[in-house]
Amino acid sequence: MSKFAALLPPTFARTIESWLAEDIPSFDYGGFVVGDDEKVATLYCKSPGVLAGVPFFNEVFRQTGCVVTWSFEEGVDIFPQNGKVVVAEVRGSARRILMGERVALNILARCSGIASRARRLRETADRMSFLGVVAGTRKTTPGFRLVEKYGMEVGGADTHRMDLSTMVMLKDNHIWATGSITNAVNAAKDVAGFSIKIEVECQSEAEAYEAIDAGADIVMLDNFTPEAMKTAAVNVKAKGMAAGRNILVEASGGITEETAEQYMLPGIDIISFGTMTQSVPHVDFSLKIAH
Repeated sequence: MSKFAALLPPTFARTIESWLAEDIPSFDYGGFVVGDDEKVATLYCKSPGVLAGVPFFNEVFRQTGCVVTWSFEEGVDIFPQNGKVVVAEVRGSARRILMGERVALNILARCSGIASRARRLRETADRMSFLGVVAGTRKTTPGFRLVEKYGMEVGGADTHRMDLSTMVMLKDNHIWATGSITNAVNAAKDVAGFSIKIEVECQSEAEAYEAIDAGADIVMLDNFTPEAMKTAAVNVKAKGMAAGRNILVEASGGITEETAEQYMLPGIDIISFGTMTQSVPHVDFSLKIAH
């Protein structure tokens, strides 16, 4: 069992059940063709990446009545030699192996792709001696968030907030709807209480200062150039210290794997990447039944 599996809620099995039901809403015509002879299928990895999504893959085949045996630990980097490497074996009837094949591969490919990007970003931070947090965002696929956030964890990145109930993040629309940063923060403090942090998205240093004065815990400097970010981050941290508070500064907005190191600057506590889940190349896996 992967050490990361402990992160998952017990309800994730129901999610897998719904995905299998989506794929077989009535009859499995191809399953009828292959029958119930016992078979062994080999899982190959055909492109380099971090292996992630093992508990989901296991649960798919548990529900179809198959058994998975892994050759690698989850979280390791896999480098296929001669085009492919054996990652696992799946044992069960031919019909039941194929029943779970596509759902399992879709999960594993995307989860591993996200983990791979997260790992590369974390390695860039380490190389740059950046001590802050490398995080994802809530820009996830509806219905697939748990898998995508799990991939971030396996890759070594922070998941950021899991959902709207995790932290108060006041973005531009919240501010425009309430009239000001101060109004939005005050309303958030009234409802969130002492236990939930409040973050404010800011487009300028002046907005960041207003957020600090209003009582925000985290200031997001959004869509700043690296040059502007370098100055603003230091100034915002100093403003917070002058107020006797340790304000966290998050850099966000259009930061990619290619530009990440330009934002790994003094004064930055968190860098968040929407690209950790958007337009991520999948790791290439295939499942082949022995013949």
